[in-house]
Amino acid sequence: MNWMQATHFFRPRLLESLQGYNRKRFAQDVGAGMTVGVVALPLAMAFAIASGLKPEAGLFTAIIAGFLISALGGSRVQIGGPAGAFIVIVYGIVERYGLANLILATAMSGVLLFLMGLFRLGNLIRFIPVSVVIGFTNGIAVLIMLSQIKDFLGLKIVSMPADFFGILHSLWHNLHSANLASLLLALASLSLLVGWLRMSRRLLGTRFQAISMVPGSIIALVFATLVTWLLSLPVETIGSKFGGIPSAMPAFEWPAFSWDSARFLLMPTLTLTLLGAIESLLCARIADGMTGDRHNPNQELMAQGVANFVTPFFGGMPATGTIARTVTNIQSGGSTPISGMVHALTLLAVVLVAAPLAAHIPLAALAAILMFVAWNMGEWREFLLLRQYRMPYRVTLLAVFFLTVVFDLTVAVEVGLIAACLTFIYRISSLSRCENVGPRDQPTLAGHEAQIQAWRIYGALFFGAVKLIEEIEDQIRTPVVVVDLKNVIYIDSSGADALMNLIDTCRKKEVRLIVCGLLHQPLDIARRSGLLEHLEGQLEADLPSGLQKAVSQLAPQGQ
Repeated sequence: MNWMQATHFFRPRLLESLQGYNRKRFAQDVGAGMTVGVVALPLAMAFAIASGLKPEAGLFTAIIAGFLISALGGSRVQIGGPAGAFIVIVYGIVERYGLANLILATAMSGVLLFLMGLFRLGNLIRFIPVSVVIGFTNGIAVLIMLSQIKDFLGLKIVSMPADFFGILHSLWHNLHSANLASLLLALASLSLLVGWLRMSRRLLGTRFQAISMVPGSIIALVFATLVTWLLSLPVETIGSKFGGIPSAMPAFEWPAFSWDSARFLLMPTLTLTLLGAIESLLCARIADGMTGDRHNPNQELMAQGVANFVTPFFGGMPATGTIARTVTNIQSGGSTPISGMVHALTLLAVVLVAAPLAAHIPLAALAAILMFVAWNMGEWREFLLLRQYRMPYRVTLLAVFFLTVVFDLTVAVEVGLIAACLTFIYRISSLSRCENVGPRDQPTLAGHEAQIQAWRIYGALFFGAVKLIEEIEDQIRTPVVVVDLKNVIYIDSSGADALMNLIDTCRKKEVRLIVCGLLHQPLDIARRSGLLEHLEGQLEADLPSGLQKAVSQLAPQGQ
């Protein structure tokens, strides 16, 4: 592969964005990047803590993965980093297999994401049904809120279990240890978030519009930290639980993972891969709608793959495109990947300069922020609109939601995709139909109904619709049978095999079979499967020609 071919397969949008780049756009990107960096600061730490990791894991991910995704990605404005969708699966991997195997699973998912992009599979993600996406998104939101009750109430629980019933059991038996100061601080932070959001919407279009650009999460975080420090509230902080965060970037570290545990990581790895791909490409599509641009899904997946392969070896966690930070980037004036790279450098400067201040951040405030994020990430109105959809859509969405919350995200995605595939097969097979052709439609048949049967098939002749051919076999009553396939748009190997069986059945019954209208893909599969050879002398261009031939063959038989 030469250099030109390589750049065709791996071409970051950064290269195109630098064409015609000027100081004005650079200033806008820097301002937008710094704003997004401020927004990402509390979220990165909160996502890491909720996932069972130290807060610096989220910061390192936002810095390293955020920089790589922007520099190598296929979108101009997408911001990468830790996301709420990963909390449940990451927490489960850490609890069951340990941190070393989380590093391995994340790196393996990075390899799979890169291969998906390399083999141009980015568009396949769009085939995942909306019902499956909404089901596990809402399920994840519920689990995130459930996992934050511990810090929201200030419960003294050493280690939270990973399963749904275990979480409920642990919360119920430790309610007596609730900390009133933590609860009041969390409620105040949550109220401030909601109030700031409403106020910022009212300020849009006024002279105070610049104030509305300040993220509510930062306001709540600063407020909670100052109150905790000034009043010396007896609440748990990042410093008391984790000892603060380091003021330097980590060095490369090869994990001492166990192969006995790693062999069980296949399904968690596939789940991380699928979630990362879905989240990043959905986020990129939302960004396209806001900017009028069009992202390259395959390049985006390759960038996600590189980021997820590199980041875990430097103390990070899984990363993907993040909707909230991407929207903030666009609204702040970011127009090229430079803004995403500046966002990562802003976080790096915070880690290097202001790391000691993070020790005073109360966990109750981070829990309130995550509660707010989880509520906004859920599409709750879809539950109210279920009556408008058919039963298969309702069952799929509710089943995925229930399985995500109660059992496991991996199982939910598997069952959801299987249910969606079965529903799709059923619907497509129901669209395929076979009808008997009579003299009203084809006058050539007049007077020959007892000698000629004519059938016209519509739709796709695949494994879910071969019953149409079987019905024709069961109803053969005449010496000549004509089958029109002009309206068949697709035939698979099962359909070709069913037609072969029809040919054999007609030969055994000494019935003359004429096939009409083989065109495009059906003709190609007939040629490749060998079906065309068995139809030699029995093919006609269309139904009228086939009926004319059938009538002409009746005279010799009568004589």
